[in-house]
Amino acid sequence: MVVSAKSRLALAAALLLLPALGHAPARAGTPQPPDRLARGVTGTQLVTAEAPHAGATSGTVSWWERRAGGGWERVGTAPARFGAGGLVAGDARRQGTSTTPAGVYALPFAFGIEAAPPGTSYPYRRVTRSSWWCQDNASRSYNRWVEPLAADCRAAEAEHLITYGARYAHGLVIAYNYDRPVRGRGAGIFLHVTGDGPTAGCVSVPKDAMARILAWVRAEERPHIAIGWAGA
Repeated sequence: MVVSAKSRLALAAALLLLPALGHAPARAGTPQPPDRLARGVTGTQLVTAEAPHAGATSGTVSWWERRAGGGWERVGTAPARFGAGGLVAGDARRQGTSTTPAGVYALPFAFGIEAAPPGTSYPYRRVTRSSWWCQDNASRSYNRWVEPLAADCRAAEAEHLITYGARYAHGLVIAYNYDRPVRGRGAGIFLHVTGDGPTAGCVSVPKDAMARILAWVRAEERPHIAIGWAGA
């Protein structure tokens, strides 16, 4: 069959208008998470928390989905707060320094004083008056949720979660120093709702952003959070 020049032009124009099938690799100019934050992430959902420099106490949290073609698509973004002591490499962090640990971490479960936001499917643990997070280096429950407070965990060395009010309305546990806790490295690092200022080492975002993240995140996508600073 002979196709006229006019028909070839019409066909080419139509192809340009067709939507891409499936998920193509990211186009030039499409926002992408920094390589140093996304490197090594095997899941298909990623939260990035980036500060402009290591001493910063504020920055940006973005959440991304991996496209079938290999690139990432940004789903949302929000202003973030970090520790009052800035950021430090996770394996160099010391407890009590109010620094946010840089690195890539899993997100074991969500929690909150309030009920889970609409649309949440992630494992969600409701805070009660008996809920504590043990930070006592001498306790067998170090860097763990305990309910009630463990006998070998001093209340002065633990967070009574319900007393954190609006900040812990909703949150995600960040698995920093979590699987095999190293005493003295730090405990109780969360992604939670922003309060009045910098955190004691957590990452925080506005309440509406936290609700959006919880409605978006899905356990089967093996989500992680990558924390870092520009140029690191």
